[in-house]
Amino acid sequence: MEVIKMLLVEDDEAFRTITKCCLELTGEYQVYEAKDGYEGFESFQSQKFDVIVTDIDMPKISGLTMIDLIRKEDKDVPILITSGLTDSKNVHEGFEREIDNYIKKPFQPEELDDFVKSVLRQRKKTFQIETEEIKKFQLGAYIFDLENRCLIYKETILLSGREAQILYLLYTNKNKIVNRADILKKIWDEAGDSFFQSRILDVNISKLRKYLNDDPTIKIVNFRGKGLKLTF
Repeated sequence: MEVIKMLLVEDDEAFRTITKCCLELTGEYQVYEAKDGYEGFESFQSQKFDVIVTDIDMPKISGLTMIDLIRKEDKDVPILITSGLTDSKNVHEGFEREIDNYIKKPFQPEELDDFVKSVLRQRKKTFQIETEEIKKFQLGAYIFDLENRCLIYKETILLSGREAQILYLLYTNKNKIVNRADILKKIWDEAGDSFFQSRILDVNISKLRKYLNDDPTIKIVNFRGKGLKLTF
């Protein structure tokens, strides 16, 4: 397995040092440290990371603000939040930023290792395009360019890898209800209705609806207890 290049953004120096040491002792990680969101964003701009792990409540720039800055430049880098702030508001704000998971403190470095590897396994899954020749689709008034991960109409809207995968899955089953558990299994390799992945799915569906808002004939309909259906 290749060494995982991690950016660890954490203002608690002792916790940061212990976590870094434990992960690097496995021989599977190279951990770069940042003590606040400002330093974390500077590190992100200077080099490429396989995964970013960040706290929320930090000086100078919070973890959430740092994620906003990162997502403007990179919609796909895996991000995990580690925090003791687990009220619904903070969890919701985290998932609105398309994080990959939210880990409640305190935790052991071994648990973080498991979370990181699970996320990276999910990201490495190749998304199979059933038709190799056709990579652009007419979606109402939009052109859905799967290869370049964008929607084209009045402007070009870039999609994250996950947004493109979800939209493609719904498109290939248009006018049919796609079970939520099947979506989770296909996109995240999750069996059943995982709470965190289900929340991320909801966020992605909300964003896709906004992207497609210029054509009122396109609907992504939620059928409670059943699944989702794309109609146009």
